[in-house]
Amino acid sequence: MAQMRPELAPHFRPLPDELRRVQEQMEYWARHYGLDFFTTVFELVDAKQLHAIAAYGGFPTRYPHWRFGMEYERLAKGYSYGLQKIYELVINNDPCYAYLLDSNSLTDHKLVMAHVFGHCDFFKNNYWFSQTNRHMIDEMANHGNRIRRYMDRFGVEKVETFIDACLSIEDLIDIYSPFIRRTDVKPQKYEFPEPTEVDEEPPLPTRFRAKPYMDPFINPPEVLAAERESRRKQMEMRQKFPPEPLRDVMGFILEHAPLKPWQADVLAIVRDEAYYFAPQAQTKIMNEGWATYWHSTIMTRHGLEARDVVCYADHCAGTLASSPTRLNPYKLGVELFRDIEDRWNRGCFGEEYERCDDAREKAEWDTGAGLGRQKIFEVRRIHNDVTFIDEFLTLEFCQRHKLFSFGYNAESGMYEIQSRKFEDIKRTLLFNLTNLGRPIIYVTDGNYRNRGELYLEHRFSGVELDKKYAADTLRNLHTLWGRPVHIETVMDQHVTVLSYDGQQFHEEIGKAVPQVASAAS
Repeated sequence: MAQMRPELAPHFRPLPDELRRVQEQMEYWARHYGLDFFTTVFELVDAKQLHAIAAYGGFPTRYPHWRFGMEYERLAKGYSYGLQKIYELVINNDPCYAYLLDSNSLTDHKLVMAHVFGHCDFFKNNYWFSQTNRHMIDEMANHGNRIRRYMDRFGVEKVETFIDACLSIEDLIDIYSPFIRRTDVKPQKYEFPEPTEVDEEPPLPTRFRAKPYMDPFINPPEVLAAERESRRKQMEMRQKFPPEPLRDVMGFILEHAPLKPWQADVLAIVRDEAYYFAPQAQTKIMNEGWATYWHSTIMTRHGLEARDVVCYADHCAGTLASSPTRLNPYKLGVELFRDIEDRWNRGCFGEEYERCDDAREKAEWDTGAGLGRQKIFEVRRIHNDVTFIDEFLTLEFCQRHKLFSFGYNAESGMYEIQSRKFEDIKRTLLFNLTNLGRPIIYVTDGNYRNRGELYLEHRFSGVELDKKYAADTLRNLHTLWGRPVHIETVMDQHVTVLSYDGQQFHEEIGKAVPQVASAAS
């Protein structure tokens, strides 16, 4: 179990006078450019404290668990070996809390503060953060206290083992549910369906009285058959549990699994935190791009002194460096925001611009619209990474920045460039960003075979589930559900059902399916 050692406890130092002046300067220019953010509290910490806070996801009062200790060791060793360094850490809260590394230079502190104000503006104003808990630092402390009490009462190992099972399905949530009402009516706790016979048939279709020789015309057989089928389907829908496939697997288990009160509370805590962190994964490219855009704007125009230039240029170059093996969200995000600002300043949008097929004319297009700054604030307010890339990644942008799709070649055993085609690049990016790059899984039956078994469906899109991870997840789902669990997916171009009954795994291979082209890189 990860317990924060006394020397790592969050006893933070107040900012020195010099850093308070830097904070005031950066905040003034951020607000001057129209950024709007909650009150931001900066805390100065040493490397050990920062690694401990980062290991807890930015919340030093979070519940104890062994994975936080593992993450602390990873961050601490990476820092001691010179492989990585955390310059700043900021959390979505009101007020926002940001942590500064005391070993940073004054130039770094200027850059980091300007960067943090960009993040805080994004947290407050982006629509995808609008449903998050703005007092999560207090909520996390409550979560931690409740779980510590359970550990004192039931034992550390027992509670941690149950938390492990909950964490294995923390990705199985409906990230859009905070913004969508999935059902019109919420069932009441003590509202039960009318008793029915097991083999009840659907009501007979409506027949109008008619003489025998007119009956085929008054009551056409095909109409009666269609009505009977419709009523049969309606009856099935009423009897189905859940009535429609449900994406929030965690919520379904929380509501229907035979959990003890303390287990239900722990699962609810893990689920609440999963929903809190989901918007950060949904907007990683935009959020980092927006913060980078504003730290570069504020620093280059107002924050840099002659002594700062080399240090600032060196650290910005390291942050924005491109890699041939992975996407840099800072680089892609800031360049897209700059591209949008430039296009809307020059009027490179609208029907007239889209109809132009002269490459030189489009390259020199400039109506003097001057709408760039207004447009990027609008984009910051309403988009997430998927819609951001879908709407604003253009062919010209890909050509200018030499983007390509990248993947593993099984024949050569190496990662190679797969395509430089714009369609392939955009498809790959969107594929990897959809549902945070994780498999989309639904609950389709909570009473499978009328035995109380859980049946899930993986919406296959070209990438197969990893059998090892699937087996581990099924085992943990069985721990939570208490009955056999199944998941339907596609493996080797065949419908496959993986099952776990509490003792052993089963694999049932069904019909073949057409091959689905994968866009995964």
